[in-house]
Amino acid sequence: MRLLLFISLIFICSTGFGQVLNVGILRAYDLSKVKISHDKGNYQVFGDSIELTTIWKDQSIYASRSGQKIKVEKAGKVIGLYDTVFVKATSQDANFQIQPVVPYSKKIRKYKNDLIIIPSGNTEITVINEVEISNYLAGVIESEGGGGKHKEYYKVQAILSRTYVLDHLKKHRKDGFSVCDRVHCQAYHNMLRYTPTIEDAVAETKGIIMLDAELKLADGFFFANCGGQTSESDFVWNVAVPYCRSIVDTFCVKSRQATWTKTISKSSWRSYLVNHFGYPDKDSLFGRSIYSFTQDTRKAFYVAPQLGIPLRDLRIKFKLKSTWFSSHEEGSNVVLHGKGFGHGVGLCQEGAMGMANQGYSYEQILNFYFTDIQLFDYFHWLFLKQEEVVGL
Repeated sequence: MRLLLFISLIFICSTGFGQVLNVGILRAYDLSKVKISHDKGNYQVFGDSIELTTIWKDQSIYASRSGQKIKVEKAGKVIGLYDTVFVKATSQDANFQIQPVVPYSKKIRKYKNDLIIIPSGNTEITVINEVEISNYLAGVIESEGGGGKHKEYYKVQAILSRTYVLDHLKKHRKDGFSVCDRVHCQAYHNMLRYTPTIEDAVAETKGIIMLDAELKLADGFFFANCGGQTSESDFVWNVAVPYCRSIVDTFCVKSRQATWTKTISKSSWRSYLVNHFGYPDKDSLFGRSIYSFTQDTRKAFYVAPQLGIPLRDLRIKFKLKSTWFSSHEEGSNVVLHGKGFGHGVGLCQEGAMGMANQGYSYEQILNFYFTDIQLFDYFHWLFLKQEEVVGL
């Protein structure tokens, strides 16, 4: 029984974790035609199960919607119409270029591994990058965090990104892939292009995931800068996430996004508070406080909790960088002096960068920002979960 279980887990890991991931790319466009070009290595093109052509150096193909099929063109000639088009790399280090044609975009993106194109909707196509998970993670980390960071910081991002994707493999199942390239999944705008350190960080944390106290995959929430204190999760989402507790963070306070100022007209401020929340502006006590608010530590509500004005709503309405601000009136305006950039829950990216630069390890950084988490090998975790299911 244990031998059969072990073999089945090896299969799960090799097909779901160790090998490939299907990622919907170019999802910002309602695509009906794309251009796929050579970049490195060669690619074979298949229509359904038929080998059609090869993309060599300086060559391209076009794939577009035609009725219920995908039309393939090369060098001005139509090759045929197919249910599914596969663009397969002939070597492991190959990568291709892809560009939207209809609608047109001058942006050309590059991706490693393979490509799948299928019809979707009435007139569109869906483009899927069938990519090794290590290549996907490297592309995500560079897209999300850019270059020039310490390797320990990239290790942190690798673990958070790996945990996320393994917890959301079915998020876009109805669309024909696992996750997409947009920020509601994880930004994935290109393959890794400029920062080899990221590739090393992904390799050196291979298989490591973050679990909560109940050994469930943990959501690695992150944001740009906390301004000196992270937020309680229920201040932002009304739901307490046990491993995301408010902490004092001095590692980000000298970063460029640690403070901000914004000026808003008093009429706009008053109108929103009164009309949307019934602010008692005629009250002898609260009326004097409508423009004046002090927030020495992070709070959930404006002026007083009993007024029921969530700071997160003010942030959305007035496009504020964070909910951590104090306010006062100056003439016909309200002036807000704020700290931080982002929702404030979980890991502060600029703080984590500061910790890495000061010599802290990725384990220390993750345990600083998250409470009672465990870093675990994915394969080992799968084995333990399977033991729970079969009662071994």
